[in-house]
Amino acid sequence: MSIRPLDGVRVLELGNYIAAPTAGRILGDFGAEVIKVERPKAGDELRNWRLYGGDTSMLYRTINRNKKSITLDLRTEAGRGIVLDLIRRCDVLLENFRPGMLEKWGLGPEVLNEANPDLVITRISAYGQTGPLSERPGFAAVAEAIGGLRELVGDPDRPPVRTGVSIGDSIAGIYAAFGTVMALFQRERRAESDTPVPLRERVIDVALNEAILSVMESLVPDYLAYGIQRERVGGRMEGIAPSNAYPCADGTSIIIGGNGDAIFQRYMAVIDRPDLATDPDLQDNAGRWRNRERLDAAIGEWTVRHTRDEALKLLDAAAIPCGPIYTAADIVADEQYRARNMIQSFTVDVGAPEPKAVGFPGIVPVIGEQSLPIRSVGPDLGEHTREVLSGLLGMSEAEIDALEAR
Repeated sequence: MSIRPLDGVRVLELGNYIAAPTAGRILGDFGAEVIKVERPKAGDELRNWRLYGGDTSMLYRTINRNKKSITLDLRTEAGRGIVLDLIRRCDVLLENFRPGMLEKWGLGPEVLNEANPDLVITRISAYGQTGPLSERPGFAAVAEAIGGLRELVGDPDRPPVRTGVSIGDSIAGIYAAFGTVMALFQRERRAESDTPVPLRERVIDVALNEAILSVMESLVPDYLAYGIQRERVGGRMEGIAPSNAYPCADGTSIIIGGNGDAIFQRYMAVIDRPDLATDPDLQDNAGRWRNRERLDAAIGEWTVRHTRDEALKLLDAAAIPCGPIYTAADIVADEQYRARNMIQSFTVDVGAPEPKAVGFPGIVPVIGEQSLPIRSVGPDLGEHTREVLSGLLGMSEAEIDALEAR
């Protein structure tokens, strides 16, 4: 499939770790040419995170797919000069350094704007480019806490926990990609009327803590309106019942969401509890939430008498939203993921004597009924340095050799 809505857009990515590279991955997924700048010799630190074999982690290969890798030392005048040369030929600069770092290197927005007055500058940081905390460093774990998420994750009788993925970085990366596309769209619309977009409207400022806050639903309004301080409720969702994970006879657990009024009636019929279906205290969601312990006990008594597959079959037949709790092995074997091309195979080095075929998650959202094909997984360090410097900047082999020597 050759659906590439961002074909012709060129992005220079200066980001490390997960947030900015996630934004670059999304732009690259849909056709943008993403040139990732990495430090010579070491590269993005993500190359070594969860590295179980070989010299490049599957985490790096996943988040940096559909990109080119070049190595430049931004601490040198030569490296910064090449960045400016590349900026003149790019549409977007994407970075997630600590605020002030680009300015320290002489690559702040004003300098970049002089080199390319149409450039979209997308910046991701812990707390944003302004405000009293802007200069403070921070990773997603801290942002998830300050954004309000961490307080709600886990069981009420234990300290808060975090999700098993860097959700704060990923959400910030999605917002950064969205903001970038918005700015590109605005630039195209203004071009039709010969009205340039001012620099301040081409700087997209994404803060990790604000990205988390934005998905916290009514956490703040509920507090300000009613004085409600939400608390951790384990596998439940505050104010919604019955909805939880329930154990089955074979040692697995399943997720069941039976909190809709009509769904609840069918749900109670499946578990053979007509008394609960007609209980006047359980006829709306507020009542069910007050009686959540009683409901969960009754549902758990039913699920524990069935295997996972048996319980899901009975619930599916009654149109009760439910599902298994998947492991990676379950995802790889799932027919739904396969039908939409959501696991795509590439042969990569895993540190074994021979390369191995490895499945990678597909491109979201789907366009054209199936996930678009991944063009390439995350590149080797500096794999495209010569290609980019010679093809895009017209540098000779001797000039590139001299640059590498320095």
